[in-house]
Amino acid sequence: MEGLGVPGTARLADIRDNLIARIAEAEREGWNGEVEGLKVSLSGAEDKLAQIDGRSQKATINLGMPTTKSGDLE
Repeated sequence: MEGLGVPGTARLADIRDNLIARIAEAEREGWNGEVEGLKVSLSGAEDKLAQIDGRSQKATINLGMPTTKSGDLE
C-alpha cells in the first residue's frame, strides 16, 4: 500500500508487513500464544489502514468541467 500523501500510512503499512512476517515466524516455531497476540495487533493495524483509506477516498471532490463565461468551450 502506498502512502499517497496521508501521514502515517506508509509507516502503518510497514508495521502491518512486519506483523505478517512475525506471525509466520511464530507459527514456524510453534509459539501459539505469540501467534494469537500478533493476529490481534495485525487486525488493529489493518482496521486503521482501512479507516485511513476510507477518509482519503472521501476527500476527493468532483469540481466538474470548467466552461468559458459565455458557456461554450473554445
